[in-house]
Amino acid sequence: MASRATEIGIRPLTPALWKDLERLFGPRGACAGCWCMYWRRTAGEYRAGQGAGNRRALKRLVTQRKAHGLIAFEGHEPIGWLSLGPRADFPRLDGSRILSPVDDRPVWSVTCLFIARGQRRRGLSVRLLEAAAAYAARHGARLLEGYPQSARGRHLPEAFAWTGIESAFTRAGFDEVARRSPTRPIMRRPVGAG
Repeated sequence: MASRATEIGIRPLTPALWKDLERLFGPRGACAGCWCMYWRRTAGEYRAGQGAGNRRALKRLVTQRKAHGLIAFEGHEPIGWLSLGPRADFPRLDGSRILSPVDDRPVWSVTCLFIARGQRRRGLSVRLLEAAAAYAARHGARLLEGYPQSARGRHLPEAFAWTGIESAFTRAGFDEVARRSPTRPIMRRPVGAG
């Protein structure tokens, strides 16, 4: 019998996988009606769309193939999600004092990791991050950047881990390049040639 780890597959988000993403996110849209739109919208747009509006906005981007992401499956069951894309796809990052650009080098950003309850603490975040590096490289990226939470010396509730955990990024080959807050490193990994 194959081990659980060998049964996990990771696939790029396509319109055909929208129903799987809906099933993974559930009626709450992953977390409080976010639908992975927090970094894509202004604060006002995000709050106004919380729930169904954010779901429609993400579905529109997926249908137009303007949203990059990866879904992890165990068999046919969606168990994990990672959102990524060119940093310009996530304008709210630039409005953040602690996550503003480190330099003028073009990067792709990992903005969200969502692992289904019961699937956490299996190393799935690391696998998704490694798959994200390969995916970004195939799409011309040279650097992949993430904004995880640091759990150093403190308990981090799962609800606050939606941008990932620093230790998972480290295990996936990312290095810290800036830290403007004790709990929010900016981490990068080279992914493309050059």
